[in-house]
Amino acid sequence: MNIDSITNGIVIDHIKAKKGLEIFNALNLGDLDASVAIITNVRSNKMGKKDIVKIDKNIDLDLDILGYIDSNITINIIKNNKRVDKYHIELPKQITNIIKCKNPRCITSVEQELDQVFILTDKEKKTYRCKYCEAASEK
Repeated sequence: MNIDSITNGIVIDHIKAKKGLEIFNALNLGDLDASVAIITNVRSNKMGKKDIVKIDKNIDLDLDILGYIDSNITINIIKNNKRVDKYHIELPKQITNIIKCKNPRCITSVEQELDQVFILTDKEKKTYRCKYCEAASEK
């Protein structure tokens, strides 16, 4: 299979297999006026299988969303057919409006204009808890 290289844009690499479409949807890449390729189940010596997302445009990425979905992602910035920058994503310490609190008694259920804020409480287990009621997120 051949996927064209991009001249200027972003390559999101080392995505866990089957997570590429989730990233596509979370970043609203379908709304872009640019070519976007989701390549799934690519063989990888390091990961076994992985997904890759190629965006044929330089855009601002929400690193918190990417870190929450998969903290092992790398982002490559391409300019004039060459990689000029490479970033490694980490689990964000706090996420806002990415997930919703499932606790029906949480203040965010009543006060819907409040931001949904979750704090990372266990990095090993990737556990986030609601800032207001401390309910654990369901991932």
